[in-house]
Amino acid sequence: MHLPVPPEVAFDYLVDPAHRSQWQSSLARVEDVSGPVAVGQRWVDVTTPGLRPAMETTELDRPHRWTERGTWRSWSAELTLEFAPAPGGCEVEPTMRIAARGPAALAARALGVLAPLAVRADLRKAGRILARRSQSV
Repeated sequence: MHLPVPPEVAFDYLVDPAHRSQWQSSLARVEDVSGPVAVGQRWVDVTTPGLRPAMETTELDRPHRWTERGTWRSWSAELTLEFAPAPGGCEVEPTMRIAARGPAALAARALGVLAPLAVRADLRKAGRILARRSQSV
């Protein structure tokens, strides 16, 4: 996914929970953010359907790679974003894994097929936001 800003700009925007509800379609807001953006930072995503997964940054190598892990009941999800310089900005490659225990396991597999499409749509939205910001600077 091409974003029209340098990797450092895209990285700082995408990995900061304070910005997440601006570009992530499933979020109403983020609550209870613990500390600065770093490995171990925790927060709660408040989703538009009302789910409240507990989130944590598990990997951070600015501006190359970032991973978050979310858990909610028997569900878990992991999203990794990899950043690389590219002409006119950067490439951001998302990788997502979703799992669930028990009866929800089948639904998790189906969601695992659909969720990457939503992540890419969200990244396109973030790209538009970052393009507007860079034009106004």
